[in-house]
Amino acid sequence: MVKKIFTFIILATLVSCSSSKPAIATTKRAAEIQRTRVATTKKQAPIKPIAKNYPSTNNTTEVIQSTSKTVVNSDLINNYILQFKDIAMGNMQKYGIPASIILAQGILESGAGKGDLAMTANNHFGIKCHKDWLGESVRHDDDSEQECFRKYSEASESYRDHALFLVGKNRYASLFTYEKDDYKAWAKGLRACGYATDPNYPDKLISYIERYNLHQYDCLITGRNYKPFEKSAATKSTSTPNRSTSTPSRSIANSNSNDPNLYEVQKGDTLYSISKKFNLLVDDLKQKNNLSDNAISIGQRLKVK
Repeated sequence: MVKKIFTFIILATLVSCSSSKPAIATTKRAAEIQRTRVATTKKQAPIKPIAKNYPSTNNTTEVIQSTSKTVVNSDLINNYILQFKDIAMGNMQKYGIPASIILAQGILESGAGKGDLAMTANNHFGIKCHKDWLGESVRHDDDSEQECFRKYSEASESYRDHALFLVGKNRYASLFTYEKDDYKAWAKGLRACGYATDPNYPDKLISYIERYNLHQYDCLITGRNYKPFEKSAATKSTSTPNRSTSTPSRSIANSNSNDPNLYEVQKGDTLYSISKKFNLLVDDLKQKNNLSDNAISIGQRLKVK
């Protein structure tokens, strides 16, 4: 009887061991499968198209020379456009100034928001104080040393003041006779009215408008169809000289070419740099040449003695 009981215990033990082994094996297999699934998920994660809506572009670098020298790239300029395009379109609708011109001037005058005046004074258009300015101001070297420039609490105020500045000054009245979206006429008109002394100012504005397709924002206001510019067309416009400003100055330059009392304006010259060269005050130089503002052209001959 004892032998039978002992035999039964041994058989029961053997059955118990054999039934438990497959369960362990099954558990291990499930664990292996689970681990494999986790590893596969981690491996696939980086493939997700996170940047699908942000295609890479040729991020070229350039130097913008206005009231300060600023190094920018195309990504920075595109971000600047996205930030201020709605304000520019709003100003076009309210004041009649092309949004493309507003944005191009903002890019050029502020170094796409990274220039000294834009960073320290939120001044995106290089507007000086003038006699009627009652707000805050900063001092900055431009045509003369430590000139007075307007200061704003935020960039949007600079955009609004730019529109009011053009609308409120009689010298810019002729601009508003042009078509609202004729950015080429506006670019040349700004230079002719004395907004900037750089003879290449119109070409620079047109270049930004056509390279970055800023005219599309004019069309959104006017309701006209917009056609993006081809690279060849944009390049051609930047190399074309501004005949309305360069031709008259050349005719002046050809006269009295040997007169030591006259100085022919070179590329990069300003009234301030010329006055320093001949030990004159800017006001004296303007008085000698009957100049009402600081606008000068390459090839123009100025009395310096």
